[in-house]
Amino acid sequence: MSSLADLIKKLWRGNRNSEAKCFRENQECEGAFDHIDRGVCTVPMDQIVGSVGRYHDFDSQFKLKGHVPPDRFISVKKAMREGKSLPPVKLYKIKDEYYVLDGNHRIAAAKEFGRSDIMAKIVEFIPSSNTLENIIYREKSEFMEQTGLTHPIDITEVGQFPYLLEQVEDHRAFLAGGEKPGATLKQAAEDWYHTIYLPMIGIIGKGKLLDSFPGRTLDDLYAYISFHQWEKGRARHYGIGIDKLIPRDVEAFREKMAKMNKEEYPEMLRSITAFITMNVEAKGELKVVEKLFALPEVKEVHSIHGSIDILVKIVLTRDLLSSDAEVIGQFVHEHVRQIGGIISTQTLIPGTSKIKN
Repeated sequence: MSSLADLIKKLWRGNRNSEAKCFRENQECEGAFDHIDRGVCTVPMDQIVGSVGRYHDFDSQFKLKGHVPPDRFISVKKAMREGKSLPPVKLYKIKDEYYVLDGNHRIAAAKEFGRSDIMAKIVEFIPSSNTLENIIYREKSEFMEQTGLTHPIDITEVGQFPYLLEQVEDHRAFLAGGEKPGATLKQAAEDWYHTIYLPMIGIIGKGKLLDSFPGRTLDDLYAYISFHQWEKGRARHYGIGIDKLIPRDVEAFREKMAKMNKEEYPEMLRSITAFITMNVEAKGELKVVEKLFALPEVKEVHSIHGSIDILVKIVLTRDLLSSDAEVIGQFVHEHVRQIGGIISTQTLIPGTSKIKN
């Protein structure tokens, strides 16, 4: 009896999964009842997953089911094939999913023809349940509503979209004070996106900094770096050369980047040269020298006569957020001090240097 019940449940779930998703079910689940008219825009076909009232008539791939008369579907396909102009479909949106209010057959035909997107009138329903994902989504929705931006910005931490909105508002005040008197918030947002946000993202991407932050996005790093670099009075503990790369003032950064092509964006990685002096155990000096020289970061090793046994020159690479001392200390601890026979080390970081070729 139990196995029969399990089989029925399995078949029922399979039947349900074969249908387009139901808008009302997702709306109830997300508590998404407040809505915003988003106007007309292009929507990716693969994000249209269900229907408001006719989800029983289409499967999960939006193919017409056998019980539905095909006449309307055939006429829509014929009109599309002949290139006739059809009105935008009407869609409801919850987060990244779209549900068809009007135009189910047009969606089915467009999917059958392999189209990648479609013009649609969008009404977005905002989820109210207080999951972390939904809180971030509501902040993002507010940011997009205020700025009018439609460019994808993917942030995974609460509170960052409100900060970006403050940054855009500050940029609007700057533009209104000189360059573009009377600039609106939406005009400032578009300018901010192209002249500040994208250049910074380009620098972060070029430096491959994201590799060090699994689970984060380029947008997360933009928010973090710009906050710590441009927020007035904010103390920082990372790389000492950052001001040459990214000026402390956001508008100075904008002016600097306006003079560059994307290919000319500065690297976020910086080389560090340091020297390590060390004392080693008697009769173990040559073995230590060989092990040190085998390290890729070690460029020179010198055996010294006097109070110091060995002098080592190293060249390391640090990213934007790391300090020289932090990177050097980690290298010495993980690589140098692990070599047997070393009694003590002292690290010397050059200040001003002059080098002859």
